[in-house]
Amino acid sequence: MSKREKTQTGVAPANRMHTVSEETGQIVDLVLDYSRRRMLGSDTPLDKPMSLTELTRLAGSTITEDGIGARRALGLFENVLAPACITTDHPQYLSFIPTAPTKAATAFDLVVSASAVYGGSWLEGSGAVYAENQALAWLAAEFGLPSTAGGVFVQGGTLGNLSALVAARENAKRARAERGDETPIRWKIVCSGEAHSSIASAARVMDVDVVAVRPDEFGRLAGGAVREALDEHGESAFVVVATGGSTNFGIVDDIASIAALKDDHEFWLHIDGAYGLAAMLSPIGRPYFAGVERADSVIVDPHKWLFAPFDACALIYREPEFGRLAHTQHAEYLDTLTQTPDWSPSDYAAHLTRRARGLPLWFSLATYGGGAYRSALTASLQLARDIAAEIERRPKLRLVRAPQLSIVVFERDGWAAADYEAWSARLLNEQRAFVTPSSHAGRPNTRFAIVNPMTTFEQLVGILDSM
Repeated sequence: MSKREKTQTGVAPANRMHTVSEETGQIVDLVLDYSRRRMLGSDTPLDKPMSLTELTRLAGSTITEDGIGARRALGLFENVLAPACITTDHPQYLSFIPTAPTKAATAFDLVVSASAVYGGSWLEGSGAVYAENQALAWLAAEFGLPSTAGGVFVQGGTLGNLSALVAARENAKRARAERGDETPIRWKIVCSGEAHSSIASAARVMDVDVVAVRPDEFGRLAGGAVREALDEHGESAFVVVATGGSTNFGIVDDIASIAALKDDHEFWLHIDGAYGLAAMLSPIGRPYFAGVERADSVIVDPHKWLFAPFDACALIYREPEFGRLAHTQHAEYLDTLTQTPDWSPSDYAAHLTRRARGLPLWFSLATYGGGAYRSALTASLQLARDIAAEIERRPKLRLVRAPQLSIVVFERDGWAAADYEAWSARLLNEQRAFVTPSSHAGRPNTRFAIVNPMTTFEQLVGILDSM
């Protein structure tokens, strides 16, 4: 059969994958049926990883010259591949930082893909960009930033931090050039010794140095220690990164005392709030974040504690123009975009092509309203306090630190790392919970990372009972 001839379905081979036909209708029905069952299911298991040998045995070769068909491919995903992936939105997924997307956000993620929306420029996606900017403006207002603040949704906190730090350095370069000052031999980032690993990663990419400042006895980066670092390193220290909720403990740095240093020192203040900055929406969490309103840039990951699906990080600049000056890409074919005053998200981070990944959050916020988010966040914060109190009541358990936000770190008396590992593996094998071992200062421990409003006190007590 020649390329011009039609298949038995009446569709030319070259057009088969894109034509609306009986076959494509069946594919869409299969996918939507599975998605509906997954989104509306109330008993989705935790599941667990499989070995390469086991997956090879069960799935075999999935890509062939003629294809295996949608029904078989979806069957393999549903029955073999998906069960080999731990369900990150399960209420008893309590490791790392879980995700817990709202039903509206998950449903709308399908719409974003189905709509073929390009989110990189105003010219091509003005409606999507407008909606994303509504969500960013709402977040900026919650964080106390001015109404002129703005930014973009990027892939995750690592890219968000990198993009903000690049903008900070470019801003410092311009300021020194305008004054006629020499450029430092080495630029430096000042941050806590317990800052997220993405800060060190960004420094390597940017070829700058990290000045790791020792946190105080509560694990917080504080103004006094930062002042010493700024005095020592002078104008080479172009940015201070404060953490708004560390990944390991949920600790919020003393942002107010750090922000106060801006009165006497010239630096860009960036808040890495990937996990914890969302807590500002709750009256329980908000007091920890005094000083955020003076930040030059912030990030928060909606796929963590703002109930959006993977992957989305909100990067917000106090002065968006500084982000645009740092990140706009210039090429002849892009002139039609870059020579207009339109707001193009590709101008505000280290990216060009982008999915409109902020739309699921926008749809969920528009659907449920900010009050529902405040209630859900407050519930997680209160649950962390309740289970921390329960841990303190148990003689064989010890809190490593009282929780500020929704991460609870604790130890079991007499347990070594191997005991935590065996216990964790048993919980997952029994499909009771996903709680991984951790450590601090050389001591093994474990932790609950609570972000899912469906997680209950009784579930957590049952996990403690298993120790």
